[in-house]
Amino acid sequence: MQEAQFISFLWLIGVLAEAMTGALAAGRKQMDLFGVVIVGGATAIGGGTLRDILLGNYPLVWVEHIHYLIAIAFASLVTVLIAPVMRYLSKLFLAIDALGLAVFSIIGAQKSLVLGFNPVVAVVMGVVTGVFGGVIRDILCNQVPLIFRKELYAVVSLLTAALYVGLKALDVIEWVNLIVSLGFGFGFRMLALKYKWSIPTFDYQAETDPHGH
Repeated sequence: MQEAQFISFLWLIGVLAEAMTGALAAGRKQMDLFGVVIVGGATAIGGGTLRDILLGNYPLVWVEHIHYLIAIAFASLVTVLIAPVMRYLSKLFLAIDALGLAVFSIIGAQKSLVLGFNPVVAVVMGVVTGVFGGVIRDILCNQVPLIFRKELYAVVSLLTAALYVGLKALDVIEWVNLIVSLGFGFGFRMLALKYKWSIPTFDYQAETDPHGH
């Protein structure tokens, strides 16, 4: 029970932080307050919602617990008020975002296993939960999604979810699994940011045919 409370607490922190990052992204595109709340909400719960739809897991968390939606909307609007000081908190938000990525990736895998799906599906759903809120945010803001650029984001989510599922298969005690997987995901993401680790990009530019073909 303590493990469940711990992961729920971290999930809430991650959701609120992601709502704020989504609100900031909306602000950069000069959206109105409605747009800020929509983008903030999509960033916070988009990945988890997509996961539950794909797995047929109903009711959705925010449908069953409407107060989560209220908290997300509140966090998004608060971001508008404190935006002038956000630039001084950028490193803090990078850390919280990294923690959120690890937490969401683990929760996605955990829920899938609880529902009886096989380990491969659990890892995939961990990635869906971890990164697709950000994908929806970037699409709404008319940007190439972060996971499709060279940053180590989706890779961190994939390896974190795989580590959790792997340790689960080895019957590692749950709280030990959570600490190890969280520590790995958070540490890997922060190191990738610090040292600018990236994966190769594919740059294909068609040569101009002198005959116009």
